[in-house]
Amino acid sequence: MEYSKEKKVGEGTYAVVYLGTKQSTNRRIAIKEIKTSEFKDGLDMSAIREVKYLQELRHENIIELVDIFMAYDNLNLVLEFLPTDLERIIKDNSIIFSPSDIKSWILMTLRGVHHCHRNFILHRDLKPNNLLISPNGIIKLADFGLARAIPAAHEMLTSNVVTRWYRAPELLFGAKHYTTAVDIWSVGIIFAELMLRIPYLPGRDDIDQIDVTFRALGTPTDRDWPQVSSFSTYNKLQIYPPPSRDELRKRFIAASERALDLMIGMLMMNPFKRWSAIQCLESEYFKELPEPSDPALFASLANISND
Repeated sequence: MEYSKEKKVGEGTYAVVYLGTKQSTNRRIAIKEIKTSEFKDGLDMSAIREVKYLQELRHENIIELVDIFMAYDNLNLVLEFLPTDLERIIKDNSIIFSPSDIKSWILMTLRGVHHCHRNFILHRDLKPNNLLISPNGIIKLADFGLARAIPAAHEMLTSNVVTRWYRAPELLFGAKHYTTAVDIWSVGIIFAELMLRIPYLPGRDDIDQIDVTFRALGTPTDRDWPQVSSFSTYNKLQIYPPPSRDELRKRFIAASERALDLMIGMLMMNPFKRWSAIQCLESEYFKELPEPSDPALFASLANISND
């Protein structure tokens, strides 16, 4: 056997994740064992998606699928070992991070997202918990179980994607067709969370999420998002005014004007006006001082593992 499974580090409904080693190179790896016996008709769709898209997406800022093998009727995905995630770092108050660190993390995240989008793939579940950090400090997008190809104009999709707090307004309205803009919204919320160090829009349920989102950012109207009022849930909404620039400055005390510009661009209510990954990467925020931290400085964070 080329791989050894050493200890269980996570478990979901249909999969168990083990820490392991590739014997030939002594490389640390993670093995995601998917229990195919749980499915009547073979494999779960999320497992198929994860394999398909990770095979297609090779990039420094996307988790590497090293190998796939079958054992005892279970499908095993061999993934690079990424010891920690951004959620742990945000929540660990003993870790002090700087504006340069935030800039570096968002830059690496956007590079990974841009690579997905230029390959016509939506991630559909971006959140701090799915942004993993490698032993040499690189942020990598993980968990492609909800990913899918960007749809054709006539294709209908489910709006029940993206973890609630990171869900774009078009998804909250139940849109059956949407674009890469849903991923950009999620990154905007992650950016806000990194600056605040607490979740930005933590809705208790789907209805509350709509209220929390529009209370914080303003209820969209037909003037800035044509035909938004045609969504069936729209007429029940309370109309909140959007926050002024001054209000956002007070909310994000440490943010520069350029950082606010980027966040506002990512959190445009109208998905057709929301910035693309390329627009975000070309933002003046990444050109102003301080420069993004060298990812090598985050290597020590890899010690905050799943132990």
